Amino acid sequence: MAGGQLKVLTTLDQAKTQWYHFMAIVIAGMGFFTDAYDLFCISLVSKLLGRLYYTEPNSPNPGSLPPNVSAAVNGVALCGTLAGQLFFGWLGDKLGRKSVYGFTLILMVVCSVASGLSFGHTAKGVVTTLCFFRFWLGFGIGGDYPLSATIMSEYANKRTRGAFIAAVFAMQGFGILFGAIVALVVSGGFRNSYPAPSYEQNAAASLVPEADFVWRIILMFGTIPAALTYYWRMKMPETARYTALIARNAKQAAADMSKVLNTEIVEDKDQVELASASASAGSNEWGLFSPQFLRRHGLHLLGTTSTWFLLDIAFYSQNLFQKDIFSKVGWIPPPKTMNAIEEVFRIARAQALIALCGTIPGYWFTVFFIDIVGRFAVQLMGFFMMTVFMLGLAVPYHHWTTAGHHTGFVVMYGFTFFFANFGPNSTTFIVPAEIFPARLRSTCHGIRNALFVLAGTNFLGMIMTLLVPESKGLSLEEISKETVDDEEAA
Repeated sequence: MAGGQLKVLTTLDQAKTQWYHFMAIVIAGMGFFTDAYDLFCISLVSKLLGRLYYTEPNSPNPGSLPPNVSAAVNGVALCGTLAGQLFFGWLGDKLGRKSVYGFTLILMVVCSVASGLSFGHTAKGVVTTLCFFRFWLGFGIGGDYPLSATIMSEYANKRTRGAFIAAVFAMQGFGILFGAIVALVVSGGFRNSYPAPSYEQNAAASLVPEADFVWRIILMFGTIPAALTYYWRMKMPETARYTALIARNAKQAAADMSKVLNTEIVEDKDQVELASASASAGSNEWGLFSPQFLRRHGLHLLGTTSTWFLLDIAFYSQNLFQKDIFSKVGWIPPPKTMNAIEEVFRIARAQALIALCGTIPGYWFTVFFIDIVGRFAVQLMGFFMMTVFMLGLAVPYHHWTTAGHHTGFVVMYGFTFFFANFGPNSTTFIVPAEIFPARLRSTCHGIRNALFVLAGTNFLGMIMTLLVPESKGLSLEEISKETVDDEEAA
């Protein structure tokens, strides 16, 4: 038998947009700001690491990270992110969103600072230490993903929930831009203070000893905004849906939300007893691997995890290795024509332009349109357009790499970022925070030639989107079907 919804949850669904919504966006969003900064700032300094630790004497070209080392340095944080999503997503459903939320932030701050302090007398020692701390940095970032999405979805009203979750995720774009700006300021300052010739003019003099400070400062700087939000993160009350539906304390949930919404919420005694009786009867106690979950949400879980996985192959590959693409098409000069710090400056400038023109606008298009056209349409359109633009780069690749066509390549490349963010990079973050039951929401959210390969993954992502249900305009309980029995769910 269907159970009625608690008054506190109905009040949240129908609440007008007000100050606490924006506070929640900023508090949760600053975590994403730091996540993006920490994940992608490594791409700004990896070429500098190659010059510092892998330059061979008398070589005609400056040193670069060996392929296996480059893959480890760039990708180890993503491995930690996967593990962190699974662990902290599960923990958030067991202990509460707020209880785990502060710990992930502390872990991110500590490991970010430790990454910049990586030590060792040899290249192997420095890289090993750096990879160790960046794995645990990624572990903390992974926890922030499902918790931030779940918290925002459970705080938001029904009408603009998609826009609020998208706004939290959009802070990722500002984190990417901030990383590029910090790299520009730091490298620009060191370049002016310690002028040096290009590598081809004087190999030894092109790498000043002070360059070792550049990458360390850039890696550590992103901790500042995250640390500043820790106090406010700890002041947020536990979400009403966790307190009422999982902790089974509807009275406390009503009291918490009365303070947040500045309105009196009094739960109906009969409704509370009905909800408690339903929970005690075990009608909603099925777990992640139960037949009930598979019947109700098995295809949803397959759809959300596979689309997120396929999108991330393309999106994170683009972000982490775009510096190499810029070099291939001639947008950044050959390394030997620059000194070490100048190269960091040029890479940061290119990434800042892509962030400003493609990445950030895409996020905010999602914020404005997600609750108008719906999640399904945005995700399907995004995957389709990414596939089109990737093929538009891959098929006539020789054309784009010839002189006079580099600007066209960059414009096309920028559109792939635009439609990634006005598309699946945002929706694969939003939808898992909406469609699963409250007691499994955080757990389920946490489970998830090169240009031709990326085009193929985008196409597969578009196909798998067909398994993801539309959630626009529905309450979280309606979407997850946790207030109905198996017959009605079927």
